[in-house]
Amino acid sequence: MLNFVLCDDNLPTLNRLNKMLEAIFINNNIDATVSLKAQSSTDVLNYIENNKVDVLVLDINLKENMSGCDIADTVRKNNKDVYIIFTTGHLEYALLAYKYKTFDYLPKPIIEEKLEETILRLMDDIEKSPAKFLKLNNNKTIINQDDINYIRRDGMKLIVHTDDRTYESYTSFNKIEDCLPENFVRCHKSFIANVNNITDIETNKNIITFSNNENCSIGAKYKNNFMEVFKNGISSNNLDSINNRK
Repeated sequence: MLNFVLCDDNLPTLNRLNKMLEAIFINNNIDATVSLKAQSSTDVLNYIENNKVDVLVLDINLKENMSGCDIADTVRKNNKDVYIIFTTGHLEYALLAYKYKTFDYLPKPIIEEKLEETILRLMDDIEKSPAKFLKLNNNKTIINQDDINYIRRDGMKLIVHTDDRTYESYTSFNKIEDCLPENFVRCHKSFIANVNNITDIETNKNIITFSNNENCSIGAKYKNNFMEVFKNGISSNNLDSINNRK
């Protein structure tokens, strides 16, 4: 599921934008939600610090010390992939907005048809993205790969585990493995783990733990190769947190 964050200091405008987006998601069968609608930059930045966000829709001219461009500049320092859409009633800001790798710029008042056109183009861009998103069920289900903890095979079914929920599909397990980036490593005949989201490994019990306390297993056939991933430093952020109990 794609997570949208909206920021506009005008509450009626913010609520209208939220309703338009929800209608667009429903009408076009898009697996997305507005996870936050905020009137201040502080709320947006605090949320982004602790949550994964895929799309930011920002009013440029906020009535506070930080503008929408300032929010974008701060976010871009840590996240090069988030989609940014600016809205404003001041056309002179348009060129400035594109400095922040902006996906689109929507003049106010926002027209629903134009917003829908932008969202559909964004979805098309996501579908063509080679690595950032995992697409399931004929691209109707789109999951940010950073959100995935592990992928489990259950008979003919594929189950994708994230912090918040699970997704089920009948996509081929081997096909999914082939299209994932190097931080996804086969650790068991029925599990593929995202090493970036691992918080603990108990080598004596062959158990991997993720940030939401979910677990998956390490199979004897895959153990040496899986542990070699950490020796080679593919995910250096996790090296200090692994507990190799013997």
